[in-house]
Amino acid sequence: MSGRLDRAQPYALGLFRIVVGLLFTCHGVATLFGVLGMRAVPVGAWPGWYAAVIQLVGGALVLTGLAARPVALVSSGSMAFAYFSVHQAHGVLPLQNGGEAAVFFCWAFLLITVMGPGALGLGRAQGAARATGGGDGAEGGERPVGDTVAA
Repeated sequence: MSGRLDRAQPYALGLFRIVVGLLFTCHGVATLFGVLGMRAVPVGAWPGWYAAVIQLVGGALVLTGLAARPVALVSSGSMAFAYFSVHQAHGVLPLQNGGEAAVFFCWAFLLITVMGPGALGLGRAQGAARATGGGDGAEGGERPVGDTVAA
């Protein structure tokens, strides 16, 4: 059973990345354009407009798997900033201060940063097209989760 789960790990991580990226993109679209039940933030308003741009662009890049690790790191940091600068003043726990989404996104993006984009991403296809000398196509020449290197 664990062998099958190990083989499925890159695909589960890839699906996780896709869902997190899609949700983050939706937050950016809603905040920038005033759709999906949200009010638009005025252009250039600090920090909301800049956070929304990170959400839209970062979410789309993570969703597609392009530059997923560095973009996930920036997105994680932006959510940590949002939590501590906006939510923390309203209560100690995320449930009290409305910061559950910021905490979830922060840790989800940190996981993607550390674990990599998994399978099903355009970054892998792009890397495969550029790879020379037997590269596996993983982003930045790294091996996908679950792959091993023969000695």
